[in-house]
Amino acid sequence: MKRVLLAIALLSPLLMLAQDKKKKGPKTFDLIVGAYTSEKSTGISVYRFYAETGRLAYLSQSDDIPNPSYLAIDKDNKFVYAVSETDDGQVYAYSFEPKNGQLTFINKQKSNGAAPCYISVDEDRKNLFVANYSSGSLAVLPVNENGSIQPASQMIQEKGSGINKERQEGPHVHTAFLSPDEKFVLYTDLGTDKIHVTKYKSGQKPPLTPAEPPFIKVAGGNGPRHLEFSLDKKHLYAVEEMSARVTVFDYNKGELKQIQEVTMLADGFTGKVGAADVHISPDGRFLYASNRGDANEIVIYSIDQGTGMLTFVHRFSTRGKTPRNFVIDPTGNYLLVAHQDSDTINVFKLDTNTGKPTAMVSSTTAGKPVCLKFANATEKD
Repeated sequence: MKRVLLAIALLSPLLMLAQDKKKKGPKTFDLIVGAYTSEKSTGISVYRFYAETGRLAYLSQSDDIPNPSYLAIDKDNKFVYAVSETDDGQVYAYSFEPKNGQLTFINKQKSNGAAPCYISVDEDRKNLFVANYSSGSLAVLPVNENGSIQPASQMIQEKGSGINKERQEGPHVHTAFLSPDEKFVLYTDLGTDKIHVTKYKSGQKPPLTPAEPPFIKVAGGNGPRHLEFSLDKKHLYAVEEMSARVTVFDYNKGELKQIQEVTMLADGFTGKVGAADVHISPDGRFLYASNRGDANEIVIYSIDQGTGMLTFVHRFSTRGKTPRNFVIDPTGNYLLVAHQDSDTINVFKLDTNTGKPTAMVSSTTAGKPVCLKFANATEKD
């Protein structure tokens, strides 16, 4: 009996340490970076992100894809999917090894449209959803068990135009976003000021069918771009590229009802705008939206946990040009910004109580970065 008690006494500190380590979670993650290819960037890059310091360290690069401007990672952290934003749009599949950040090409398929700019994958890895910007269409590409992509099984071609004759001469599908329960796929059309809603069933042919109602319109000339759901799944937020606004909707089983629209612009601002990306902090308390053009900043709003409505908190310079995309790390302590036109990824420390940045803690050179994706949190050897 004494030996048993002694063993328990010796093991207790180790068990407590293991539990504490599990509670705290991993301290390193993989950051996968999509870019417009140039002399400084020839494909998809992978970095290790150290959440204790906010430091990035280069791991690897895949050089076989032109303009991998948007990425999707499956939930098991095994595969990376990328659009190739060219006139002859392509979709690439890679296997991913998180321990060393290596990407291995599997295969590619046509996106059946021009300039694909967004891609998403469902949790069961049955289908990819691809937004073809220039041709104004949405493509569904089935995925095999080994991660490879099949040819498109469904195409939805939009029609129409908007009030801005230069930017909205035709449809421009910009995102393909799964609802939290994955019963719906929502996609924005910058060219017609619509957010479309489709029902999704992975085993059905075709997998997407129009919801009722099939879309909701935003104000003319807004140009809806990216979407984000609230943590409680009751609200949807759309960043409007052309007007630099954020539109708030109540969401219920595929139905949208607009309840608020807020500007991202400072009082008296008269420069060029180009709202780009939108994300919510992991605790669901703050919404962040990026604005390119002459602003080059991120605007922060607090989220009313009851109504979902936004209140302005703060705006800050991202210290670079054209913050097309940004991401909040899984711990919620850092915000990383990709600057397309100054070739940098800047890392800001966040005050999780106020939502505001406290300092820029690091900056990494990267050629024309336009998409940042964290692989699922994984302990590293």
